[in-house]
Amino acid sequence: MNKRVFLGADIGGTFIKLAIMDGQGNIIKKWSIETNTSDQGRHIPLEIYESFSKHLEMENLTFEHIYGLGIGAPGFVDLSSGIVYEAVNIGWKDFNLKQAMESYIHQPVFVSNDANLAALGENWKGAGKNVEDLIMVTLGTGVGGGVITSGQVINGINGTGGEIGHITVSPQDGPLCNCGRRGCIETYASATGIARMGYEAVQNGKETSLKEIMNLNGRITAKDVFEEAKKDDQVCRKIIEKVTDLLGLVLSNLAIAINPKKIVIGGGVANAGEELLSPLKKSFRRYCLPRTADACTFQLAELGNDAGVIGGAYLVKKQLYLYK
Repeated sequence: MNKRVFLGADIGGTFIKLAIMDGQGNIIKKWSIETNTSDQGRHIPLEIYESFSKHLEMENLTFEHIYGLGIGAPGFVDLSSGIVYEAVNIGWKDFNLKQAMESYIHQPVFVSNDANLAALGENWKGAGKNVEDLIMVTLGTGVGGGVITSGQVINGINGTGGEIGHITVSPQDGPLCNCGRRGCIETYASATGIARMGYEAVQNGKETSLKEIMNLNGRITAKDVFEEAKKDDQVCRKIIEKVTDLLGLVLSNLAIAINPKKIVIGGGVANAGEELLSPLKKSFRRYCLPRTADACTFQLAELGNDAGVIGGAYLVKKQLYLYK
């Protein structure tokens, strides 16, 4: 059989997304398995292998029919060695994921940070449309990011390149971040950060409809804040104004550094659409060098949960020089 395919895997703290794809990035089959974090995540490579074995067989394929596997991990990753320096949610520390997976599938495996992989996927088959210079930021439970310049995703000397979520915006009195420092943009622009600011407003006795939502549901979500802002709740509007002001500042500084053609916004918070994008673009233009801002457009991500696995296939193509 002459059919050759690519495998993509996107490891999350709860689920691992897996896919079989052709050389054009079209998904032949996709599915997910639960992330087994027991024993510090040591069972994950075997379970990924077993799941791929099963689904390849269902497609009348074997590992001999694959070019390779591109895999994203949530943490600091060395692209050249495939070592995950640290993935707190998984339990890995200095874990050689590339070596572990290649010992099972006996084909090339390339490992990257999950947000970098999503950026590659969006640039190849999504909103990026193969531009040479792109910033992608994902606003979910945390804030992730990937930066592509001159067609290359920035990884850095020890895997921390492009960690947009940990750019500091309020170093003195900002909220404590999971990284141990204060005032990272993640503590403001994530769904968690937006919900926290809504909760704090209620706790501080502000006049806001979020109080009724809190009493009814026992919690406040980022979606609640955006929906109430749309109804002209002034407290919610101020929260969104603060979030977009700080994020616009971060993105403007990044843009001045790399001069991107596109900035792609993804993650659950991006579902707010223009309620998020409109003030964000205004903030970006306020802080950015005008010539830089004029060259850059904002777009919402298009691939959703598929970005990481598609980026995995692209990573294999790129590393093996399989561009056609």
